[in-house]
Amino acid sequence: MNSVYIDLAIGLVLAFLMFSLLLSGVNEGLVRLLGIRSKFLWAYLRDTLDGHKGRKSIPSTIAEVFASLPFRRDERPAFSAQPPPVRSSATSWTGLLYERLREIDHGKDGRTSIASIPPGRFAMAMMEIVTGEGGVPAMLAKLEQSGSPLYRPLKGAWDTAHGDLDAFRKAVEEWFDGEMSRLTMLYRRYVRWVIAALGLVLTLVFSMDALEYGRAILTDNAIRAQVATTADGGARSLPSLRDKCPEHPADPYGCVTEVLSAPAFVQMVSHAPVSVRIPEGGSPQWSWKGGDWLHRLISPGHWPGFLITFFALLFGAPFWWDILRRLTGIRVRAGETSGK
Repeated sequence: MNSVYIDLAIGLVLAFLMFSLLLSGVNEGLVRLLGIRSKFLWAYLRDTLDGHKGRKSIPSTIAEVFASLPFRRDERPAFSAQPPPVRSSATSWTGLLYERLREIDHGKDGRTSIASIPPGRFAMAMMEIVTGEGGVPAMLAKLEQSGSPLYRPLKGAWDTAHGDLDAFRKAVEEWFDGEMSRLTMLYRRYVRWVIAALGLVLTLVFSMDALEYGRAILTDNAIRAQVATTADGGARSLPSLRDKCPEHPADPYGCVTEVLSAPAFVQMVSHAPVSVRIPEGGSPQWSWKGGDWLHRLISPGHWPGFLITFFALLFGAPFWWDILRRLTGIRVRAGETSGK
């Protein structure tokens, strides 16, 4: 009996893991396709270095991040594969920064794809700008004159450093590291809402009823147990097997083959509006099941299962992978991990 419950737990966890991975893949695909992470970073940099001048570039709501940000005017600098010029032609502080980050960039749609800047690299870029501007005091004066929000943090870093350039560089690096941590937390907070929306869509599109899936796993186990009993008891056990397969009264073995060839997980993903079936020796057969799908959605009996699936997807793939490892005893050796 314990093995039945273990099979049930592993089956549910594995299903949640697979769909969580699908959810993460869809989210990451959208982020990369629309360049959201890169646009989010450079919108912040533009506001921080040059000021928003009446309109903030960095989004402040979930709607702006994933509805407005991908499609409005792109704040990212134009991509360039050339090394930093001796004499800069940039007309903004953001442009000056990008000129010194070109070596870590690769083009995409004519705009920079940089979505993460190491704090150490940012600090070195600022020191290069300092050199080009004639020293820290001269650059601070220009930042103050242009009304750049960057003036205050750099002025504080310079006062703390007491004229020591190395201390100033470290202070800039620590400040930028803190800013990136704050920005990452803000971005993840927005992403959680997107994950929730995509999880709801995924649950409804596949009409994934976790309770129904659990019952299907138990049914598979019951049929397997009945097959084993029939094998031990011979023909005298066939009547009980026929009771399990009323659709095939004359051929209970055929019924078992058909049922076990479509395990519970396959059944779980077979309730989408469009399904595909691959018969033996034939080409894929597509079928529209919109009516059955809609009927499942409006049936209150499936709603608790949908709700369980939705909340399970919110935990994410790393959580379900950890649970699966604990249930199955999977261990990753440190030597294998470090060798990759």
